[in-house]
Amino acid sequence: MTNDQNNTMTTNEVTIGKISPQALALLGGGKIAYVKSVRSEDVASMFPQAPQLQPGMQLFSLHAADGTPIMLTDSREAAIANAWSQELETVSVH
Repeated sequence: MTNDQNNTMTTNEVTIGKISPQALALLGGGKIAYVKSVRSEDVASMFPQAPQLQPGMQLFSLHAADGTPIMLTDSREAAIANAWSQELETVSVH
């Protein structure tokens, strides 16, 4: 294997820590999103316009590939359905 072959990275080999938010936004042509489990106590930082919620609730937020919050719901299925209705493909992130 040559040095060029060793240094070539595919999209799957890039770690999130090395991708800028701008590059993440371009992944999938703006058509990729992910669902994240969130506690009601953390909602205000992502969705400042959201009403105050009862503490201790588990909610789900849909985010664009760059992390921009899109919507908040009480079920993972509803978040995925919303993504599909906006023609977004949901991916798993860890």
